[in-house]
Amino acid sequence: MTPEEFDEAARYWTERESASARMPEEELRQAIDAFLGTHDVCALATASSDLVRCTPLEYSYRNGRLWIFSEGGLKFHALKENRSVCLSVFNPSCDFGKLESVQVTGTAEIVDPMREEYGRAAEARGLTGESLERMRTRLHLIEVTPLRIDYLCSALRKRGFDARQWLDLGE
Repeated sequence: MTPEEFDEAARYWTERESASARMPEEELRQAIDAFLGTHDVCALATASSDLVRCTPLEYSYRNGRLWIFSEGGLKFHALKENRSVCLSVFNPSCDFGKLESVQVTGTAEIVDPMREEYGRAAEARGLTGESLERMRTRLHLIEVTPLRIDYLCSALRKRGFDARQWLDLGE
């Protein structure tokens, strides 16, 4: 591909956004919350100047944020340099008429274990103080704050909406 062809391909969805049939925002928020609330595994992508990593992880979704516990790994090398992340959650289907997924672009924060949020996230995952103490390693909590959420749902076409919807949540 030429540089121009790469640029054209990169603009494909952003150029279509202005003419798309949109869901009402509150209805879209409810659909995204329901989807993220009924799933618990994501693929978290992190990157730094010398590393790109995509890691499947369990998550909890609460109050518009994703909480991910991790023992460690190369994703922390990338997060040390770059707090921008992207994660995806999807239904495993290859049938274009039944696609449903969410892609979250946002920022990650490592939550101090002494903060109240850490305790709430641990409780949501069924981790008690006692079980955390018995673990051989410390669990780190990554809190992802979404800046943009892209929602793909083939079934939306039947309701007159484009299958691809999005929420911009950035500042």
